[in-house]
Order: sequence, then C-alpha cells, then structure tokens
Amino acid sequence: MLERIRKGSLVETAIENLRNAIERDDWPVGHRLPVESELSDALGVSRNTVREAVRVLVHVGMLETRQGDGTYVRATRDAGETLRRIARTQLADQLEVRIMLETEAAKLAAARRTDQDLRNMTSALDARAKAGDDLQSRIRHDEAFHHALVAASHNPALAELYDYFSHAVGQTIEQTETNTDLPEPSQEDHELLLAAVRRQDETRAENLARELLKPSLQALKRQEP
Repeated sequence: MLERIRKGSLVETAIENLRNAIERDDWPVGHRLPVESELSDALGVSRNTVREAVRVLVHVGMLETRQGDGTYVRATRDAGETLRRIARTQLADQLEVRIMLETEAAKLAAARRTDQDLRNMTSALDARAKAGDDLQSRIRHDEAFHHALVAASHNPALAELYDYFSHAVGQTIEQTETNTDLPEPSQEDHELLLAAVRRQDETRAENLARELLKPSLQALKRQEP
C-alpha cells in the first residue's frame, strides 16, 4: 500500500504517502493503522519521521491516536488539502459550485429568514454600495452579504460547507470584480435578490441567485480553448 521514500522532504513525503493511502480507502474509517515499526519499514524512514507524519495527520483530523490502543483513521479527507485543491481548480469550476451553494441558500433563506437576517443582509449591501470605487471594501462587503444570505438559510451543514469554501468564494468575487472580461454582478442584482428573500418568494430568490453569476460563468466558458 505504501511506497518507499527515496528523495525529498522525508516528513512531507511520508505525510503525502499516508494521506494517499487513507484517501484510497486502503485503511477505512475506524481502521487501526499498522504499528509504527511496520509503517517505518514500509516507508523506508525512521520511526521519528513516521511519528511526526502521524502527528500532522492527527492535527488535521484524518487520524486519531487512542492512548494505549493505537492510531485509527478518523476521516478520509484532509480538510486543508481539500481546500488547497479547490484553490487550484479553474475559476469556472469554482463559480459552478458557488452557484449551486448560493442558489439553494437563497431558496432556504426566503423560507426561513428572520428580521435579524434581513438587517444583516441589508447592512452588507448598503456598505457595498457606499464603497464606491474602493475595490477591496466592495469585495469585503460583497462577501459579507453572501455569508449573511447563507446564514439566513438556517442550515448549519450548508453554512459550514460555505464557510469551508469561503476562500474560493472570495477569489471568485475578486476576479469577477477585477477582470474586465467578466460581467460584474451589479448592486441592483444584489438588491433584487434581497427583495425576493424579504418577500419570502422562494422561486424568485432561487432564480435570481442562479442568474447573479451565470453571465460570468458563460463568459468563462467562452474563453475555454
């Protein structure tokens, strides 16, 4: 299952080797890893290197060390590595995911929003409008609006997923704001979405959220070779 390490950073390569084995489901969730000496022999590195690699994977939540019992697989994905992989994907791919998340969030928000949710979204949009030509400020308040919209869905799983994806979300907002070849969602587009959520019009909110980034996505698709 494991390849012997021959070059490069021993600890980093050991981490990657162990992570890949876990992601391949060589060791399923709940499975106990081989003892340290076996991992050391399989990888061709010292026990100290194995121990450090295991510590890192425990820290990121993939492994769990049980005192006196061994090390067990806790999850098959390293959240940090997954985020880095997302960051390396194409902008069009990230926009497609944003559209999926925000479309569902808008529909749920229209059904479940509270007065406080409306105040949070309104405040973010007002600040976005006042930012004017201050690009970084406008981007910051744009992100705040979308996070408030997702929070208004009152779906903790969706909110956690969106927060996890927020780095990529920020990148897509910045690129649509700065790339002159990409249509920029206007203040009015955002205001119309908020109005639909305020009226609790689920269908309208869902459609407006989808349409908000659709022109940018279509422009990117046209640019593909």
